[in-house]
Amino acid sequence: MRRLFGSKKPAAPAPTMDEAVDKLNVRGDTLDEKIRKLDEQLAKHRDNIKKTRPGPAQEAAKRRALVVLKQKRLYESQRDQLYNQQFNVEQTTFAMQSMQDTVHTVSAMKAAGKEMKGFMKDNNLKIENIEKLHDEMSDMLDYHQEIQDVMGTAFGVPEDVDEDELMGELDALEDDLAAEGTTSGSVPAYLQDVDLPEVPQGQAAQPAQAQAADEFGLPAIPQRT
Repeated sequence: MRRLFGSKKPAAPAPTMDEAVDKLNVRGDTLDEKIRKLDEQLAKHRDNIKKTRPGPAQEAAKRRALVVLKQKRLYESQRDQLYNQQFNVEQTTFAMQSMQDTVHTVSAMKAAGKEMKGFMKDNNLKIENIEKLHDEMSDMLDYHQEIQDVMGTAFGVPEDVDEDELMGELDALEDDLAAEGTTSGSVPAYLQDVDLPEVPQGQAAQPAQAQAADEFGLPAIPQRT
């Protein structure tokens, strides 16, 4: 049967939106190039019209310029239509991409919802179990703080010491230190300079008389006369 009637050819795949945009861009570039060349021709015709005198030659130059101007207007009209098509295709492409992003987002949210439901089935995530765990942790931290307070207590310190009495002694000690600093010029006694006796003028220090030594190098005993 296939040999008699032949088989149906598979249909060509539909062009994608990106391919359509690329094709429109190529057509737009072609029209822009044609319009640019016509502008150059119009500039030359305008110069010829200015240079020629009024008469048949100038009228012929005007007719040639008019033909070029009509071609330019035609291409500009085609380019405007092409821009509108390109805008519509780009808008359609944007809408399709937005829809694809929405589909992906919804799929991701559904997968995340299923995973979250699986987590919620875990007994450890139940609110009553979390509250119980929170209370236990709080109690353990309080107990740990009590242990630290006990361990930080100094040995041998009497518990019946009056704090008001200690503060009174501290104030008295500060007053004594302030009074001592006032009487000595606010400088402690061990830091004050000691005044040494001055040497009378005109008198030089006399060196000590050397004592005679015996034959062994020891101080000789003075003999009585």
